[in-house]
Order: sequence, then structure tokens, then C-alpha cells
Amino acid sequence: MIFSAPMFMRALAVVAACSALFSTAVAADPKPEAAIKTKSIDARIFLDDKIKANAALAADCLAEGKKWLDKNAADAAASRKEDPQFFKDGGWDFERRYSIRSVVADRYVSVLRNDYMDTHGAHPNSDVNTILWDKAESKRISIRPFFTETADGGPTMKAMVKAVVVSLRAEKKKRDTSETATDEWFKSVEPSLVKIGAVTLAPSTEAGKSSGLTFHYPPYAVGPYAEGEYVAFVPWETLKPFLTAEGARIFGGGRPKGDADEQQ
Repeated sequence: MIFSAPMFMRALAVVAACSALFSTAVAADPKPEAAIKTKSIDARIFLDDKIKANAALAADCLAEGKKWLDKNAADAAASRKEDPQFFKDGGWDFERRYSIRSVVADRYVSVLRNDYMDTHGAHPNSDVNTILWDKAESKRISIRPFFTETADGGPTMKAMVKAVVVSLRAEKKKRDTSETATDEWFKSVEPSLVKIGAVTLAPSTEAGKSSGLTFHYPPYAVGPYAEGEYVAFVPWETLKPFLTAEGARIFGGGRPKGDADEQQ
């Protein structure tokens, strides 16, 4: 594949961001909440201070993170046993960071889970996922309670997908990468809660409210690696016809100035 000049420069920026963001942060950060360091892997888990202030949420994230550490440590050990020469320059480097994106109605906490993985391939990789935490129930939930129906292929999910694609096309135009704003790249965005993308409640200019939904896509998900991560924003007004009473209660206001730039 031949990259245009803007895409090539963005590819360099993505690699630099993956390396610099995590390596610099590691040097500046306090001791991780959990870590594994062997000849095969150096892996760490970090929770931000706001998460650590919520004992139940912190315990949930840490338990998940430790399973991730153990799995990757086992994979690294097996790979090293199979091909020791591949580890002559050191082990794999993995990091996971949990951070709060928004708190809505003093109840619903949106958490970003960012992963960094360097397995000595052509370049480091990154991934992003999300958690929606209900403080009142002390458990993970989905966005289902905010909508009257969320059936696969139903009207709510179709409206979400349509709005997500509109947002992604606009962002690609902004980045001068419109050549990849194609149905082929967007085919993975399906009208299903488990396939549309990792979702968070976006912050709002109105205190205690959410301005809509943000969907987070890692490199390769909706564009080539060179384009990096994408975040699609769907304003709550677009979804107003499908809101439950609880949805109508928590959504309102507009997206804060600068939120789009911070999330991309």
C-alpha cells in the first residue's frame, strides 16, 4: 500500500506517540498497581487517582488487569521458549492504563482502557476499550438502560451506526484522509452493541449531564495503522427519539470545547 505524504507523517506520529506516551509516562509515574517482569516480558497496570478513590471500581479494574498480565506473560514465555533469538534484545513490553473519561449524574462512570504492546514487530501496537460503571450498583453495565430498545439491527442501533459513520467521515476529512472514508473500512461498525465500537458517555457543558456518546476505535479498526486512533461523537439529540426516562434524565447540554481534540 502506498501512503500519501499526510498519511506517512501520521504513521510516524502514531509510532512516536505509542512509544513516547507510554515510556515517558512510565518514568514519571509512581509504582504501578500490578506488574510482571521476567526475561520474556515487562508488563504493568496503572489506575488513575480518580479510579483508586472508588474502591469497588479499582478492585474490578485491577482484577481484570491482572488476568491480562498473566495471559500475556504466559504467551511471552511460550514465544521465548519457541524462538529465544527473537528475544535477544529483551522481552516484550506491555502496559495497560485505566482512566476516567466522565462521571454523569454522579452515578455513571466512563472508563478508558488503553493498552500498549511491543512484541518486537514492525512497530508497537495500541488498543482501546471502555468500561461503563454504575456507582450505585457497583458493577459494570452497558448503555441499554438509556434506550427503549437496542436490538441488533433495530432502529436505535441503525441510527447510532449512521451517526458514527457521519462523524468518522468528518474526522477523516479534517485529517486529509478522506480516501479511506469508505464502506470497506466502516464495515466493522455494525448495528449491534457488541460490534459498534467501545463506547463512553461524553462530558457535557451542563453539569452532571452527558452530551452524547463517544465511540473509540484503535488503529486498524476504521482506517490504516498510519491514521491512528479515531473517536466518533454522536450528540444526544440524534438519539433523543430512542431515550428511556433515565436516558432523558442524564443527557443534555453540548460537547465541551476542546473535548474532540483531547480524544483524538
